Order: sequence, then C-alpha cells, then structure tokens
Amino acid sequence: MNLENLSKYKKLALSILFDAIGMVTFIDIIWAPASAYLMTKMYKGTKGKIAGVISFIEEAIPGFDIIPTFTIMWFLTYVFQKEEDPIVVEVEAEEV
Repeated sequence: MNLENLSKYKKLALSILFDAIGMVTFIDIIWAPASAYLMTKMYKGTKGKIAGVISFIEEAIPGFDIIPTFTIMWFLTYVFQKEEDPIVVEVEAEEV
C-alpha cells in the first residue's frame, strides 16, 4: 500500500479513519505499532518518523487516545506548512 502518493483529501479521510480506530481503547497493544508504521508511510522523511514516534507513544499511553494525531499531522503538513520560496541565484558569465 503506497500511502505517500495519495491526494491530500484522501490522506485526510484516512487520517480521520485512523484516529477513530485509535480511539477504541481495547486494541491499543495492536494499534500503537500499527499507527506508527502507517504514519511513517503516509509522511516520508524526518517529519514522518517523528510523527510515527509521537503516534506510537500517544496510542501506548492510556487516556491519550482522544488526541487525533493523524489529523493534526495532516493539518501541519497541508494547512500550516510554510512554503519556502526557492532561492534564485543569478550568475553573469564574463566573456573572455
């Protein structure tokens, strides 16, 4: 399953679904590592790894199931992420 290349709205739908699954408290032992894995597959790079660790910890600790980690990560990625302007370097070549 390639979760990284999904559209942002499909990722939002999956995020809401995964957060709803995470709120079922009796599956935390199975869901904690699964959620970490899914988070790293949805968001590549350092951000995905950090989010995976946070997701694992959030699911493993009783009482923290109400935090919508997947949805928060979606908002951080697609709504609040500051797009960096590309740096343009102009070089003039001197004719010899």
